[in-house]
Amino acid sequence: MAEDQVDGPGMSRPRDSSYGVDVMELRKIMEHHKKEGYDYVQEKYGGVLELCRHLYTSPNEGISGSPVDLEDRRKTFGSNVIPPKPPKTFLQLVWEAIQDVTLIVLIVAALISLGLSFYPRSETEGGDSSESEAGWIEGVAILGAVSVVVLVTAFNDYQKEKQFRGLQSKIEHEHQFSVIRGGQDKNIPVGEMVVGDIAQVKYGDLLPADGLIIQSNDLKVDESSLTGESDHVKKGEKTDPMMFSGTHVMEGSGKMLVTAVGVNSQTGIIFALLGASSEEGEKDKKKDKKDKNRLKGEEGNGGTRTNTAGQNTPLLSSDADTKVDIDSIHPVIPTGNNAHNNSSNANNKVANKGEGEQEENVPKPKVESARKEKSVLQGKLTKLAIQIGYGGTAVAVLVVLILIVKFCVIEFGINGKSWEADKTAEYIETFVFYFIIGVTVLVVAVPEGLPLAVTLALAYSVRKMMDDNNLVRHLDACETMGNATAICSDKTGTLTTNRMTVVQSYMGGAHYKSTPNFSALAPSLQELVVRSIAINSGYTSRVSPDKDGGLPQQLGNKTECALLGFVLDMGQKYQTVRDEVPEEALYKVYTFNSVRKSMSTVISMKFGYRLFTKGASEIILKKCNYILDCKGKPQPFKVEDQENIVKNVIEPMAEDGLRTICLAYKDYHTDPSTKTEDNEEVIKDNHDWEDEDSVVRNLTCILVTGIEDPVRDEVPASIKQCQSAGITVRMVTGDNVNTARSIAAKCGILTPNKSFLVLDGKEFNKRIRDENGEVSQELLDKIWPDLRVLARSSPQDKYTLVKGIIDSKCSTSREVVAVTGDGTNDGPALKKADVGFAMGISGTDVAKEASDIILTDDNFTSIVKAVMWGRNVYDSIAKFLQFQLTVNCVAVMVAFFGACIINDSPLKAIQMLWVNLIMDTLASLALATELPSMELLKRKPYGRTKALISRTMTKNIMGHSLYQLIVVFVLLFEGNNLFEIDDGKYQKIHAPPTQHFTIIFNSFVMMTLFNEVNARKIHGQRNILEGLKRNPVFLGIWIGTFVAQIILVQFGGTVFSTKALTLDQWFWCVFLGVSTLLWGQIITTIPTSVLPKRICSWGGKKQQEVEEDQEEEAEEVDGVPGRRGQILWIRGLARLQTQIRVINAFRMGIDARYDSSSISSMHSYHSLQNQKLRKPATTASSPLVKSAEEGGASETVF
Repeated sequence: MAEDQVDGPGMSRPRDSSYGVDVMELRKIMEHHKKEGYDYVQEKYGGVLELCRHLYTSPNEGISGSPVDLEDRRKTFGSNVIPPKPPKTFLQLVWEAIQDVTLIVLIVAALISLGLSFYPRSETEGGDSSESEAGWIEGVAILGAVSVVVLVTAFNDYQKEKQFRGLQSKIEHEHQFSVIRGGQDKNIPVGEMVVGDIAQVKYGDLLPADGLIIQSNDLKVDESSLTGESDHVKKGEKTDPMMFSGTHVMEGSGKMLVTAVGVNSQTGIIFALLGASSEEGEKDKKKDKKDKNRLKGEEGNGGTRTNTAGQNTPLLSSDADTKVDIDSIHPVIPTGNNAHNNSSNANNKVANKGEGEQEENVPKPKVESARKEKSVLQGKLTKLAIQIGYGGTAVAVLVVLILIVKFCVIEFGINGKSWEADKTAEYIETFVFYFIIGVTVLVVAVPEGLPLAVTLALAYSVRKMMDDNNLVRHLDACETMGNATAICSDKTGTLTTNRMTVVQSYMGGAHYKSTPNFSALAPSLQELVVRSIAINSGYTSRVSPDKDGGLPQQLGNKTECALLGFVLDMGQKYQTVRDEVPEEALYKVYTFNSVRKSMSTVISMKFGYRLFTKGASEIILKKCNYILDCKGKPQPFKVEDQENIVKNVIEPMAEDGLRTICLAYKDYHTDPSTKTEDNEEVIKDNHDWEDEDSVVRNLTCILVTGIEDPVRDEVPASIKQCQSAGITVRMVTGDNVNTARSIAAKCGILTPNKSFLVLDGKEFNKRIRDENGEVSQELLDKIWPDLRVLARSSPQDKYTLVKGIIDSKCSTSREVVAVTGDGTNDGPALKKADVGFAMGISGTDVAKEASDIILTDDNFTSIVKAVMWGRNVYDSIAKFLQFQLTVNCVAVMVAFFGACIINDSPLKAIQMLWVNLIMDTLASLALATELPSMELLKRKPYGRTKALISRTMTKNIMGHSLYQLIVVFVLLFEGNNLFEIDDGKYQKIHAPPTQHFTIIFNSFVMMTLFNEVNARKIHGQRNILEGLKRNPVFLGIWIGTFVAQIILVQFGGTVFSTKALTLDQWFWCVFLGVSTLLWGQIITTIPTSVLPKRICSWGGKKQQEVEEDQEEEAEEVDGVPGRRGQILWIRGLARLQTQIRVINAFRMGIDARYDSSSISSMHSYHSLQNQKLRKPATTASSPLVKSAEEGGASETVF
């Protein structure tokens, strides 16, 4: 046979020969579909095995895997990487930072002031000559401050984008795939996959490359990412062997010959098309002639060097990785059942259209509607920014109007002067000066450092959470997790160790509490036990001895590994059976899915066929009509016998926390004369093996096993921490009720003397559905508050529970729900949850794609750490807000009353820019890098509707603002007398700086600096120095800012409107600053209850507002919220948008819902493609939800 001829210990191309097929031919193969694809390969190449020969690979042994061979294949066929869109340059980020409206206003005002300073004045104007000489300094200083702000912002954005891309690269490196190289199964990063690899596909995989099926077992694929159709496509060697990158394996397993990778795969071609259509338009506008010449040059190359249009990165080294010519692209876009009929027409339409038409037909990416409302913190910050923005704008406008009106009244009314031409420049300069004060008040009014504090806190937490086994895919999940009020957790692997062992068994009429003596079993029973386990398990599941002499390593499905370990414990070798019956010899496989809750395998026998089945014990036993006795003979298995085994064997096992699995078999004879037992059945040669219900019935029970999966040692303590933190933990599992109840009790989810609900999926649905069979929120609200365990649940049950808790209004603060999941059908619940956790070890690619955070160790304790980090992020933002709003409140009030009383602000524009833009930027870094402590788990979560600024924080802000305002105004009106210095009030424009106003400025900065220490505590703690040693960043920034202030005051001079102070004056300034710490202790003593609740609603959300935000979010397009657009001209909101764009730059790679062209790998693209390529008539609902509606279990039960 051809297969035998190409088999070997891994193959590679001889140096003196070439591959029998090139890139374009392989791409042409993938343009066909279903039976058409099979016929094409058979006709042109003689079948997939002959194609393996052309590619110098073995269907059983794979390629050799040598570095030389791999490099040769990458050079010839390309590497499995889609070149990323290049990051924005530093100058681009500078340009974006300078787009801020208020920065532009400041620049214009500074330029006007600068220009007027050079305008020749009349001699009659008088004044000190030094004033006119120093007139230009203020304009230059403001321009300099704006430049610093722009450069700092651009540098921060540049650094963050660089860090985020590094994180994205780490996430993609985590995505590995199983291939056969040199006859060995290996897991390799998907980026290292090459053409000719033999990939082993299985349930839950996200395919990273195109290929052809060599061998399959009940393989079904979700191609909705390409077609928009949610129906699963059944694959087979002769029916539909075409496998496309980006599609999901929903059922079954098999082997695939990789035929196209990277830019040559269907995903790469589509990305090239989308990138080309979006970028070619820009190139045509700017470089029309140059583009035409370039295209002509490419045509002259005869198509030997094609390229991925839309990428600005340098071409890769090999021809196969170079850019794809837009005119040569023939993307395969199958359309459900009629894909093979429509694909060629679709391809011709796309290929024949010009660039302009392509741009029209390929819709721009939109934010996927499946993504829910804004995160909790994001929503609160948006509302707070709106409130502050309106208030700051009103104060700024009022200040300018008061100054101008007061000047005009005094100048033209009281003094009786008239507007003279020679004084026009002076008047305009005065108005510009007032205008600059007003703009500066606006700048100070909005929390300028808030966006940076948010981003820094999130980025810092993301990096640190990696060390705690939390790989964050969506940044907002960090802080959302801190508000979690409920966790719906899987059992297997999360609460338990996921190291399973068979500790009890029932066979031959005997219940064994330890490993049975294999030699004492009947010979026929021996054979059936070993063969049923060895054959009816995934061949990728295996148990291998540990190199260090420890416990054997379990590779693959853990439940199957437990059964294989059971065979080894009895002294038998399952591999011997597998060598005798290789995977290719299996006649039919019914792989596990959530509907079956079982797995069955049919093998050929001399007499006909033998069926092996295993699955949930109560389900398989109902299908058994016979059971083997101690002699290995089948005996009738009546209903009362089944009930006895359930009562005496299965229930006691389940009460011990064991997972019970039943194994059964059935013999089918093709010749009636060979039938010897009653449990055997005679079938015809043309028996319909696709009719599973008629095949898997009237079984004979072989044995029942009790599998132990011990609770993780650290889990009970972690769940207790969650409960003390106000978080309700619920177990949602596919195991039976008794097993789930036992494990929940051991974990501490169920506690003695408390009445909690433990339901199975059937009872759950019965209680929550009305007479029409629809889920009733009212009925669900009666169930979920007391529900702690949901057993034998389907993914749809999990989704219904999560949605019901999130939508419920029976709790005052609205629930924030976190969910864990590992299976493909857990996708809907993971997406619906506020935070979805996927299992990094046991989780499928589909679950990981739907999640927000990946648990790299599958451990519930890591979720608790995520809660700590989330609360820490939330608290870090709150700390900075408390500090920032105190600074802003004082600065605005000082500027306002100064303008009203002395026609000037005691804090000059350049000084306020220093305080607001420089110090607060540093403060955001200092307060955003606090490490979490266990104290965070000793309070209740905030919830959705609680105000961002608490009553305690409001008390602190008001108290410290009062103290600082009193000090500033005392110094303003009596400072010259107290320090016996010249009065700085009522100075003319461009007057030289005075010690009086320098003392005011320095005292304000000192009070602000020491208040930064107070701001570290926001819950009324007295020990404000606790944990200070653990934060060297805070100490370094605080000391650095203090030193910078000394330099600025002593040497700032006219530029910063300061005059050097004496040591005695410095002492008083520092004393006033230190007094802030003492004043903080007095404020802490005042009961918070004295403040009215209404005054503490900043950043909070009413129930109705939460619902309105959810409706608004569903209508948002391209991530631009509607309400936020009303006040984009306010500085803080514009800066907030800039920071959010940086966060979105990170999401572009991690979350494919944002922008396709920035995705540096093909492996996160599927959800975006679903938006771009689906037909208008296709429903927008998630295909995963549709598939989940068919039912199924949330955990694999075998």
